[in-house]
Amino acid sequence: MNFAVGLKPLLAEARNMESLEKQLICPICLEMFTKPVVILPCQHNLCRKCANDVFQASNPLWQSRGSSAVPSGGRFRCPSCRHEVVLDRHGVYGLQRNLLVENIIDIYKQESARPLHAKAEQHLMCEEHEDERINIYCLRCEAPTCSLCKVFGAHKDCEVAPLPAVYQRQKSELSDGIAMLVAGNDRIQAIITQMEEICHTIEENGRRQKQHLGLRFDSLYSILEERKKELLQSIAREQEAKVQLVRGLIRQYGDHLEASSKLVESAIQAMEEPQMAVYLQHSKELLKKITDMSKVSMSSRPEPGYENMDHFSINVDYVAEMLRTIEFQTEPLGEDEVDALGDGSEAAAEEDRLESLEAPDAAEDVGPRQKPASSPHGETLTGTEGLE
Repeated sequence: MNFAVGLKPLLAEARNMESLEKQLICPICLEMFTKPVVILPCQHNLCRKCANDVFQASNPLWQSRGSSAVPSGGRFRCPSCRHEVVLDRHGVYGLQRNLLVENIIDIYKQESARPLHAKAEQHLMCEEHEDERINIYCLRCEAPTCSLCKVFGAHKDCEVAPLPAVYQRQKSELSDGIAMLVAGNDRIQAIITQMEEICHTIEENGRRQKQHLGLRFDSLYSILEERKKELLQSIAREQEAKVQLVRGLIRQYGDHLEASSKLVESAIQAMEEPQMAVYLQHSKELLKKITDMSKVSMSSRPEPGYENMDHFSINVDYVAEMLRTIEFQTEPLGEDEVDALGDGSEAAAEEDRLESLEAPDAAEDVGPRQKPASSPHGETLTGTEGLE
């Protein structure tokens, strides 16, 4: 039902009072503050009764003020700014009263009691019966109306109730609803805070596990690098030994070639000697040197395949396959095992394990090595004797 509110002529005069009234409204009950008024640490004000209702809803296990047991403190959030208010064992009774606001309320009520305010209330009139004030509430239509509408008008068959009674009941229901919402919001905020902590814990655990995984793989890299270094040194040692042996043979053959060339040159010069007596004096010695030179064995050389280094081949397929199957273990690491990540003992144990796995396949891949004859100096030869 529509109704007219004839306040337009009084708006200019009541503007200041209305503005002041807005500042004196409790955010919980939506009515003017009821003394005593308490001030929160965030400087917002509440009726102490409303503050206690919110506090009790947020702390259902907190004992009442009249209980014989000593209650512990509690907390709730300001309905205006959501600032968390921490209370001691006195609860809301430990909050400071705002005497300034209480004095302003008294002054406002005194000003509101003047005839101007009463006249303003009288202008809330029924639209159909202009001389009748709206003083009852239709429960079926859920609308304020006047007494004539109930007797003769549209609400004559409806059930009605006094307007102040309905007003107080709905205000009380709204206040209870607000308190429930505020308490629910506090619980939701607590859940959000808990989930944010869970997110932080997940991120921290993930960072720590990434670090542990990096350390594990770094230890594997170290083992592989160390083993690679050892195998390269084995190849280098045999390479150097074989090269030195062959170069020694090259020097021996070179010396033989040089001596033979000089002997040939000397023989050619003797052939050019015109005097027979002089020629015969040196020819016997030259013939003996040529005979001795021809008797020198030239069969001392590396046997076929001596240059082959294929026996240093290794099979890493099974190691690569094992590395591809690395997975996370089902049971979490213990503290002692985590602390051992930085110790060298774990790297040594891992290296021993890889060597034990490598031994069977390495024996299969490396073919039987040739066993050439050794010289008195450890050099491998195939001839009956060395070059002189």
